[in-house]
Amino acid sequence: MEKFSAEQFINFLGKIEKLKSVPRHCVTADGVVENVAAHSWRTAVMAYLMKDELEDIDTDKVIRMCLLHDIGEAVTGDIPTFEKTEEHEEVEKQAVDELLKSLPGPLYQEITALFEEMDAQETKEARVYKALDKLEAVIQHNQSDIRTWLPLEYDLQKTYAAEAVKGVPFLERLQEESVKETERKIEEYSRK
Repeated sequence: MEKFSAEQFINFLGKIEKLKSVPRHCVTADGVVENVAAHSWRTAVMAYLMKDELEDIDTDKVIRMCLLHDIGEAVTGDIPTFEKTEEHEEVEKQAVDELLKSLPGPLYQEITALFEEMDAQETKEARVYKALDKLEAVIQHNQSDIRTWLPLEYDLQKTYAAEAVKGVPFLERLQEESVKETERKIEEYSRK
């Protein structure tokens, strides 16, 4: 079985290290511009923390999806969902494949299959990962200063994850609570 050489391992880590520096369209509660690595990490933490809430779901697979889903952005940068086009998505897929090609064959095949599953959105695990990806963004926006929001985000906050969470009761409750928080935040800000 093909395994990593130490050099190959370190080179791959160097390529994805860029995710620590790629800014996202959001700031933290402390006013720091969020980066892609932080988003992926917290999405994976969310999956782990709710493992007992997600019956019949391979939580370990969901965690792997959450950790890896944005690695293409180490090459392409982050493009906010409301600006992303099909062309952007295709470029990102190519970037992912180029990154993964530097891995040993079996690992390349395993992670490529994981990305295909995420893209197809046909398994429970892929749908849960996608819901968590969206929910984390909504939760992060709620935790940021509303003055950093774009006008379109006032409505997007309420709808962005709504479709993705359907059919998973705990995720539906998280979405409902996030919408309530969004509405409280907007109301509080409008009174100022």
